[in-house]
Order: sequence, then structure tokens, then C-alpha cells
Amino acid sequence: MAVNREPVLKRCRSLGLDPVYLGYDKKSTRQVRRSGRKVSEYGTQLREKQKAKFIYGVLEKPFRNYYDKADRMKGMTGTNLMVMLERRLDNVVFRLGFAKTRREARQMVDHKVFSVNGKTVFIPSYSIKPGDVIEIRENKRSSQHIKDIFEATGGRAVPAWLIADPEHFKGTVDRLPEREEIDVPVDEMLIVELYSK
Repeated sequence: MAVNREPVLKRCRSLGLDPVYLGYDKKSTRQVRRSGRKVSEYGTQLREKQKAKFIYGVLEKPFRNYYDKADRMKGMTGTNLMVMLERRLDNVVFRLGFAKTRREARQMVDHKVFSVNGKTVFIPSYSIKPGDVIEIRENKRSSQHIKDIFEATGGRAVPAWLIADPEHFKGTVDRLPEREEIDVPVDEMLIVELYSK
């Protein structure tokens, strides 16, 4: 399986992205040296796509599949794409505060820490639906790692479309998110323009 091993802060710098969107509270002190050249329209569109892929931890082929699926759905393609990315299990785990960073959320899903509606799910791209209950499995709840995560993410705001219940180690998907509730700095219209060429 392909894994992006580039340091997170370095990638954030190159994309002009705040590491907070990935769950990191560190800030890079280095400045990005920009050449004086103006970025082309294609370059701007590509950058937006790279930002979305990097934030959600999705490689090119699956990202293209998300786009094609979003394009076939009713409504605006860009909005559909963002909602589909938000519905990924690893993202929902991060949003509920069950992981400190998006990368950690993905790894925890891989390691079978969570169950969805009582069944163990270990596929980070698993798409959740309204009414789904995401729980930390019984045998994982007492670990120090889980306690540390809850301590670190206790003050994090949970989106309105999710209901977190850390006391019972679970969260519920109340409904699908609206575009305004997805707080990632990505202009999805530029991604649509890029793919529709």
C-alpha cells in the first residue's frame, strides 16, 4: 500500500495549509521561498486538489473515484465530493475526538479499534451513514493511549452533524454534513474545473 512519508509540517508549508486541519498544533517557523512567477490557472486548481487529498489522506486513484461518483450524484459535484470525503470513517473518528490527528485516526481504524453498529470495521475509507454508531471496542477502552487521546481532544469542538459521547466511548452520526459545516480550506469548485477539462 502506498504511504506518503513526507513530513507533515513540510507538506503543510508547501501547500500553504495550517497544520491544525490535520490535528497538529505545531506551527512551522520556516518560511516558504516563493519564486516571483505567477501561478497558472492549472497550478491553482492542482494545488486545491493536492490540499484536499493531503487533508483527507487519499491517494490519486481513490480521489478520482470519489470525484466520478460525486459527479454522477444529484446536486453540485463539488459539494458532493466534500461530503463524501467527510463521511470516511477515519475522518469521522478524528471529528469525534477519538484520535488526535487524522493520521492517527486512520491507523487506529486499521488496527481494529472501532466498531460501526456493533461490527468491527478496519477500512479507513468506509462510508458512514446517518444513524451509524461508532464505538471504541470493549477490549481497547482501558488502554492508556485512549485515555491520553480523550485528555488531549477534550476541548475540541465536535461538528453539529455528529453526537459525541466519550463517557460511553461512542459517537453517533446524526445526519450528513452541510457544506458550510465542513471547515477545510479547500475550494472544491477549482477541483471540479480541473477534472472537467
